[in-house]
This record gives sequence, C-alpha cells and structure tokens, in this order.
Amino acid sequence: MQEIDPASDHAGLADTFMSRRYFRKFETITAHLLRVAAVMQADGALSKAEARVLTRYLMALTFTFRALSMKYLLAGRDTGRFFGSLAMDTRDSGFPVAAELMTMANDAQQAAVHLANMPSEEALKDDMVRTIIGAREVPTRLQFALSQRYYYQELSRGQLFWARNDPDCQWIGDAEAGRRRFLLHWAVYDSQVNLPVVYLMELEDGGRTALPKDQNRWPEVQAHLMAQSLGALKLVTIARGFDEDFDDLHPKRLRRFHLGPMYSNAYTHQSGPLRDVLADAASPEGQDWALAWTDEVLESEREIETRAGWFSTVERQVFALDPFSGRGVDTGATRTQRAIILPQRPYQVLAERDPPGFADVRKFVVSDSGQVLRY
Repeated sequence: MQEIDPASDHAGLADTFMSRRYFRKFETITAHLLRVAAVMQADGALSKAEARVLTRYLMALTFTFRALSMKYLLAGRDTGRFFGSLAMDTRDSGFPVAAELMTMANDAQQAAVHLANMPSEEALKDDMVRTIIGAREVPTRLQFALSQRYYYQELSRGQLFWARNDPDCQWIGDAEAGRRRFLLHWAVYDSQVNLPVVYLMELEDGGRTALPKDQNRWPEVQAHLMAQSLGALKLVTIARGFDEDFDDLHPKRLRRFHLGPMYSNAYTHQSGPLRDVLADAASPEGQDWALAWTDEVLESEREIETRAGWFSTVERQVFALDPFSGRGVDTGATRTQRAIILPQRPYQVLAERDPPGFADVRKFVVSDSGQVLRY
C-alpha cells in the first residue's frame, strides 16, 4: 500500500500578495463569525453563556491569525535569509496546518527573551528612514525585523487560539439535590484535518467541593477531557467515558463546533458543490470564499441507577440519539446541524443551483454592508 505524503496537501504561501490576501480574507471571516454568534444567540440557537464562550474562541482565533500575519508579513521578499512561508492545508480545511500553531506556542514561551534582545520599534523605524533617505534603498531587512517584533508582541499579549486550549469551568446555577451546574469549555486544533474545534459541556456536580476548587478532581477532569478531544470520536463516546470515570459529575449536554473548512478557489482544491458555486460566482477579491462548520449536540435523556460494588449505586446518564433513520447511532449525537457563511454573490449562485444536500444547511449571508442575514 502506497503511503500518502501529507505535505502533498499543503502549500506554502511564498508570494507576498497571496499571503497578505489570505490573512485579510480570514480577518474578514472571523469578524463575520462574531456576528453569526450574535445572530444564533438572538435566534435561541446559542444560550448567552454559550455565545460568550464561542465568541471568546473566535476572538482568540482572530488574534492567532493576526500574529501569523505579522510573522509572514515579508513572505516572498528578500529578508537576507530564507525564513519560509505559511503552510496551509489546501485540501481538507483551507486553514494553516497544525504545525504552524505548535511552532507558535513554542515561540510564545520565548517571546519575552526575543523582545528583550530586539531593537525597539522606534529605533527600527528611525533606521528605516535613514536607509530610505541616505542609502536610497528599500529597508526590507529592517521591515522584516520590525514584523518579527510585532509577531512576538502579539504572542506576549496572549489570549490566542493554541493547538490545545485547556478546559475552563464556569458556574451557571444550582440544580436539584444540592448539585451545582457548571459549563465546561475547551478547544483544540485538530491536527488530522487542520481545523479548530470547540467543546462545551454542561454538567451537574454532586461533589462536596465545587469542581473548579477541587484540587483532586479538577486536574483529573482537565486531563481526561483533553485526552478525549479527538475529532474522530463520537460525542456519545466522549460523554459516556466521562460519565463512567466520574461518579459525582453528571454530563447533561455536550456540544462540539467544527469551525471549517474554508473554501476559496484562489487557495483551496476541495471538491464538491461549494467549489463549483464559487467558480460560477466569479466574485471579486474579498468575496470569493465560503466557510462551513458543523454543530453537534448530545443531550442526556434521563438518569438511571446502576450498581457500583456490593452495596452502593451510582447515577448514570442515558443519552438521546437522533431517532431519524438510525442516524443517531452513526453520528453519536442527539442532533447535528451543518451551517455555512458566505458573501451575497456566491449565495445567489448557490440558491440558483440548489445542489443536493444543502436544503438542511443553515445559511448565513454577508451583505455588502457587512450585515449577517440568516436563510
């Protein structure tokens, strides 16, 4: 069996124009996604707490793209040494490959050292002026040095979307029988398909000490959830494993967002209706894209008591799976909703072509004024 080289699905954005256009595209997309979260909250598709959490991760994703845009600001220019270019996944996601985020995490640990050993922003700009006026040259190397300073400054500010974003826990109220209700959330960058994935879990805590203050359970919960944060795992598998490992924690709802893929004829080679729609739309720069995502939800239907040892019982969750055509067994979720956001012109082509499989896809359309409308 012939091995497939993952690098064959990756491309380096070595051209300055293409690189900067790519980052501008994602800056636009993430800004629109923030508006989508607000629309979903207004429609009741997201609770206030869920919308706040999702917005937090979308902002982190925005900061990550901003940092990478500084790192590769001079891609394709002669900076005095080969620095490389952003590696992106051209087939599965349209996003940067996971290795970019892993490298960024390593750079963040040393950002303070790099900044301390770099000339200040003012000094670099003064040197640029002298180079332009005195030597009458384009100060490319100084521009590169300044771009790297901006990169490390972005990293030092933190609040970026990393390859692993460890679980956080928020109290959202009290339940019956003296239990506390918490919303746990965490996120990963799926290295198999190079996509950001966000998880939200509502649970009831029957422990004596509140979960985030419990020095024994909380580290165990964090380690367990991160180990199970694999896109290939079904939600019901993750939830049942958690339910069985923690007797006094009762997962009532688990939700997962796969943010992507991004489609663009200028950058990706995906197949399927969306690529054909974008080709037919022939949209101008800045409007030649579409971003799809998947929203999976698993809910607890009821609790049952099961034997634990000789003389005790514990409560376990029975999860509701999608009853239609047995799909719940396949998806491992109570329901799965696909959605897409795209500019007005590609949407008009999509509506005219009406390709199979898009009837149940929730569509968010960006108007020329930047307003997001749901169809």
